Amino acid sequence: MGILIGTFLLLMIFGLPVAVAMAGASLLFVLISGSVPDVVVAQRMIAGVESFPLLAVPFFILAGNLMNIAGITGRIYNFAVALVGWMRGGLGQVNIIGSVVFAGMSGTAIADAAGLGTIEIKAMKDHGYQTEFAVGVTAASATLGPIIPPSLPFVIYGMMANVSIGSLFLAGLIPGAVLTLLMMLTVAYYARRNNWGGDVSFDWKRLGGATLEVCIVLAFPMAIWLMTEFGVSANLAAGIAFALLLALDWRYNFSAVMALMAPVILIGGMTLGWFTPTEAAVAAVIWALFLGLVRYRSMTLRTLVKASFDTIETTASVLFIVTAASVFAWLLTTTQAAQALTDGILSVTQNKWVFLLMANVLILIVGCFIDTIAAITILVPILLPIVLKLGIDPIHFGLIMTLNLMIGLLHPPMGMVLFVLARVSRLSVERTTVAILPWLVPLFLALIAITYIPQITLWLPTAMGMAK
Repeated sequence: MGILIGTFLLLMIFGLPVAVAMAGASLLFVLISGSVPDVVVAQRMIAGVESFPLLAVPFFILAGNLMNIAGITGRIYNFAVALVGWMRGGLGQVNIIGSVVFAGMSGTAIADAAGLGTIEIKAMKDHGYQTEFAVGVTAASATLGPIIPPSLPFVIYGMMANVSIGSLFLAGLIPGAVLTLLMMLTVAYYARRNNWGGDVSFDWKRLGGATLEVCIVLAFPMAIWLMTEFGVSANLAAGIAFALLLALDWRYNFSAVMALMAPVILIGGMTLGWFTPTEAAVAAVIWALFLGLVRYRSMTLRTLVKASFDTIETTASVLFIVTAASVFAWLLTTTQAAQALTDGILSVTQNKWVFLLMANVLILIVGCFIDTIAAITILVPILLPIVLKLGIDPIHFGLIMTLNLMIGLLHPPMGMVLFVLARVSRLSVERTTVAILPWLVPLFLALIAITYIPQITLWLPTAMGMAK
């Protein structure tokens, strides 16, 4: 056990990628101990990625890449400007609302920071905002990506914890709204303190247009429900509503209706039983292709090829992390290291609220040093038995773990969002870190609320019949 953990920490100190560090530590332990046949390591690596839910990973990544090249980000930005740009601290609010919409398509914080963040930071700097403020709000809002469905971390957690991914997707909606509200209040505080006004003039016509788009999206599931109440089959009702939606969008060329429809289609499809979460990832790709090739005609063969190769590269990286983490986590279990850690935690407390506090601290620290996917793969086998023993809902714990790891993405030394935004904004990592620090306040307030008020997470999946 000492060789395994010690080698891993040593390799991390030397700056090796986390997947290489886990694979190297596992291989060295196997060679030195001689207690594990070599073939078992290969079997565990294959078993780590031999999972049907993991098929969702490349498709969600591809969907996010396709949305980026389909010209959606500009439309999302214009929609957000129309909706909240007139408020005090307007472009700060636009940044947050844009991330909410983008989160419904990409599912990763890094895609949000690199895609929409590039547009938002430039626009805020052009309007006279300090670069540090622009970077801070962009970093905080990027954490919405994996909380609001679809979410790549939810897919990995659902696979590791044997929890319904659809339930996790539903569970993320209200916490996402809580995070959004707290961030918008933070922008309002800065605007009041610095006496900022809106960045566009208040215009009833523009605001009404953006509000109408939101109402149209909300009316889509309501129309299906009403038609089913009058005896129309769900499939026919969805077809009629979808045809009407397309006709309206083609006639009036809405800014963001089609983008806002992405999470509605995914969650609605899973709720109605049309497709599983894995199949929902394919539906997201089909929707992105439809928007890029048919509706907006903004995709070319070159951009499609680039998106495909970017997806292959990212997927290979994610799956390599999963395979290495699977072997590492399995060795932790077989050497009783995981059991020792579990017993150690239970010896300190068997109160679930105290445990959740300890788990928050542990996951947050791990998230500062280890990639999100690797952290989930390692921590779930260790912490889930305690979660179940103390009567904590694993869906609730999944939200807690994901939010902690998203906060970890903003921290040095390994925070990927931190490095992406430092590059985009051309600030040093040190200045980027300082810029992000005030935005940890709303994130931690949301984390406390989500941790100690389980119904924030569990009410919606329970009401929809997807959780107990």
